[in-house]
Amino acid sequence: MKISDKQYDWLGPGIYFWEADPVRALEWARSKEPAAPFVVGAIIDLGNCLDLMSRRSLKVLRGAYESLKAAHDKSPSFGPFPENKKADIHDEDRRGRYLDCAVVKHLQALMEHRGDQPFDTVRGLFTEGGELFPGSGFSAKTHVQVAVRSEANIKGYFRVSLAIYPSQGMTLCSPAVS
Repeated sequence: MKISDKQYDWLGPGIYFWEADPVRALEWARSKEPAAPFVVGAIIDLGNCLDLMSRRSLKVLRGAYESLKAAHDKSPSFGPFPENKKADIHDEDRRGRYLDCAVVKHLQALMEHRGDQPFDTVRGLFTEGGELFPGSGFSAKTHVQVAVRSEANIKGYFRVSLAIYPSQGMTLCSPAVS
């Protein structure tokens, strides 16, 4: 597996996985390799995880943002402060997560500088896509992603059989019939 280290990788550098969502993973694979898409599953030990679905981790990340902002304000040599941006004109979700990536990287650098154990993984909820239905607070492609910073935290791989997933979504439950 290959570590992604693009300036817009929202969880910072790592090997990215969709958690419990092979359908979303397949959609992404089809957009990258339409002729032969496939999905790989993994057994991941989260280890020391920056879990951005917990209040504690969000507070830590907010502190890293404030530190990064103060450093940029103090030294213009850092250049312009990073911003999250739309990837293209069709992007409704600001997928160019330059600011988010910079803050996660800054947090890791601060931890390493202090001698703290850096995070092995970063986990977050990504809201993506338009409204699931009119007036909804749910988004059509919301998913959880995990960025694994060290391949040692990946304990095994397997190929996900997509035969059980219909091409146009899936029914998880049916309404009760009286």
